[in-house]
Amino acid sequence: MVSVRPRSRAILWATTGVAALGFLITLEIAARRYGLPGPITNQAREVILAPASGPLLYAGLALMMVVLTWRERFIAAGAAIGIDVAFWLARWVVDARMNFGNGALWVVLGCAVIAVTRRTGRERVLLLKGAGLGLLLVAGHKTGDTWLLITSMTRPAVLDQYVATADHALGDPSWLAGRMVEATGPIGAHILGGVYGQLPLAAAIVALYQLRGVAVERRFPGHHLVRTFLVIGLLGPGIYMIFPVVGPIFAYGADGGHWAAANLWPDTPPSIDTPHPIRFDEITPRNCMPSLHTAWATTIFIHSRRGPRFFRFAGAFWLIATLGATLGFGYHYGVDLVAGVVFALTIEAAMRSLDRGWDRSGIRLVTYGATVFAVLLVSYRYLPTEMARYPWVFGPLLILAMTSVIYSYVRTTRLWDPEAAPAEQLESRLLPA
Repeated sequence: MVSVRPRSRAILWATTGVAALGFLITLEIAARRYGLPGPITNQAREVILAPASGPLLYAGLALMMVVLTWRERFIAAGAAIGIDVAFWLARWVVDARMNFGNGALWVVLGCAVIAVTRRTGRERVLLLKGAGLGLLLVAGHKTGDTWLLITSMTRPAVLDQYVATADHALGDPSWLAGRMVEATGPIGAHILGGVYGQLPLAAAIVALYQLRGVAVERRFPGHHLVRTFLVIGLLGPGIYMIFPVVGPIFAYGADGGHWAAANLWPDTPPSIDTPHPIRFDEITPRNCMPSLHTAWATTIFIHSRRGPRFFRFAGAFWLIATLGATLGFGYHYGVDLVAGVVFALTIEAAMRSLDRGWDRSGIRLVTYGATVFAVLLVSYRYLPTEMARYPWVFGPLLILAMTSVIYSYVRTTRLWDPEAAPAEQLESRLLPA
């Protein structure tokens, strides 16, 4: 196994930081070419202007506060709320758009300044990591938004007909789930909509539980949920550029307007003899393949397994409800979800291998997951009619391919992990005597 020594780890962190900054600058330039503000501009605006998402900024503040003492946390939270109240009053006076979250961003940036000017040694590094973690959460969201806008403007043709045809192999689950959600009425739709929309909040709660010991141990764990969450959000939209798909509710439903191939969802699955790319508008993101909501929910489920019983139940509920929402609202096809699970497990395996050191088992697991993911995409693109013609062959094969990656992940990671201690023992080790 290849170990990562402290100096090598520092070089790795520095290289990763430079690469992330270069990526953000490149994306900013690309967005400007299409007349759009990039992720850096959008985040800089929120220092003064009304933020797009206040809860996201406070989630970033909460992640940053894992490195603070309880006294410092109360001071930081009070400062953030006080700044937001001042901004709220100023906007109310000038009749500007109202929102909150500026205070959270100011406090995170202020802690970064304090780390550079008032802290030294390990304390400086720890506070900078905390501030960087909070800013990365926000930057990852802004990056994803910019990616989605770019996909809609640079990919005029979408491949929904290929995916919808391949989805026949699974029995058109989006159409089935859509009718089930309609049958539950507004109650089911509101519950699923809340779960679907608050996925970042669920991730933040699990991450805060994982990082609860940072203030005591004065160091971050080698691997935690936020790392995988951010990498999925950064790499996933790149797949959208290769495989642009808008989803059933747009390509075959009322939300697609006159761009929709037909108004069939969720009543009648489409029958396509010869799938081909279809043109679509320049507004709707091509964000279906793979399903990143499925990938993120899968990651939350994985990381909730080490928590107490409530966390384990909550992680399972969030995964099931997210799968139901992505299908039931017509945002994804069934084959998107299969690809999303494989994508998540491959990224999670890679991040864990990066932390523990690459060895033969890690390389084999990541290579296998990446290979299965590539085979899925190629099959959806070049074998959809065969998949639809022989559903009793290709349907089980799709499930078998996904299950094989799940089995390989579980089997390999069990060999990596020492015998898990009960949650109560872990809690007692993290708390001071």
